[in-house]
Amino acid sequence: MPVKPPLLSVAEALKFLLKSAVPLSEIETVPTLEANGRVLATAQVSRINVPGMDNSQMDGYAVRAADCAGGETRLRVSQRIPAGHVGAALESGTAARIFTGAMVPAGADAIVMQEACEVDKDGSGDHVIVRHTPQPGEWIRCTGEDIKAASTILSAGIRLRPQELGLAASVGLAELPVLRKLRVAVFFTGDELAMPGEALKPGAIYNSNRFLLRGLLENLGCDVQDFGIVPDRLQATRETLRAAAAGRDLIITSGGVSVGEEDHVKPAVEAEGRLNMWQIAMKPGKPLAFGEVHRAGGGKAFFLGLPGNPVSTFVTFLIFVRPFLLRLQGVEQVAPRVLSMRADFNWLKADRRQEFLRARFNDKGGLDLFPHQGSGVLTSTVWGDGLIDNPPGKTIAEGDQVRFIPFDNLLN
Repeated sequence: MPVKPPLLSVAEALKFLLKSAVPLSEIETVPTLEANGRVLATAQVSRINVPGMDNSQMDGYAVRAADCAGGETRLRVSQRIPAGHVGAALESGTAARIFTGAMVPAGADAIVMQEACEVDKDGSGDHVIVRHTPQPGEWIRCTGEDIKAASTILSAGIRLRPQELGLAASVGLAELPVLRKLRVAVFFTGDELAMPGEALKPGAIYNSNRFLLRGLLENLGCDVQDFGIVPDRLQATRETLRAAAAGRDLIITSGGVSVGEEDHVKPAVEAEGRLNMWQIAMKPGKPLAFGEVHRAGGGKAFFLGLPGNPVSTFVTFLIFVRPFLLRLQGVEQVAPRVLSMRADFNWLKADRRQEFLRARFNDKGGLDLFPHQGSGVLTSTVWGDGLIDNPPGKTIAEGDQVRFIPFDNLLN
């Protein structure tokens, strides 16, 4: 009787996947306005200082600090400087009305906010009474305070978020070099699958994984080609694999990777390329297939076969597929942020596998656990805020600290 191979740990499987991921090399230039979610191909250096000149942090009055050293001071208002305008050099013994972001005039070395001043109009012209003794440099943003010319502002291998786009725009970068989008194919096997809107025949189920996987891939900026539901036939599965490999970097399926008579994905991939079948010590999840499908003209597309239960599909995607995709896209930092949180529940059913439990924040600063942790309970993924990463063989008592990975860190 053949001996079953030992279960791989989550860490071992993830290490193998990431080692196999060869990042994309094709670079394209896109407008900065259209670069959200893309991976930056090369580091970006600022050609300018930000701010480009000393400017006011406040609406108020630009003064010479020495003119206000004696306490409450009455100064003539010699000019008015809105943002975007350049004032004249400030005369000694005068103040300039100035607005937030306006260039500080030569000769001025401090800003007094308007709340500390009182306008005094008399027959000889406008004056201001300064009721504050400023220090040199007060409320002035200095040239290059945020960014110095020739400094690196963005590193290669990061996924661009709105804040990175704003930073790029602040130094005048109208375009950014990014890696091309990852091309991913998906298809779903099973004669029992139906699409929403269709009548369910006896024994049929709606194909929730199609919507789940496409949404996850689109959140990660992938160019998705959906081959839909493929009949449970070996030849149909092989034909779909060949078509998917022709123009894609990665093929993802859910279900059909077991060894039953109606599970045709495993022999189809082995016929069209090669396959590693893993049993992983995790719950939910366990079965995961990784390999490659050869292209007719040379080259290959990676293949990942996920389990068919929807929660298993969801969790294995987040734990394995997400970091693999990010590494293919050239992202260096692929590990999610993990929080140490207090468990406000008891979990007394220790499992020999590493568990990923659906939980959510409560208003007491701790975590509540979804009562049903089955691999088909998709409602747990909607109810929850993230996954508790529970080591093998560990129970959880109320008050224990647990490792919690928020979905916010896993879904983009």
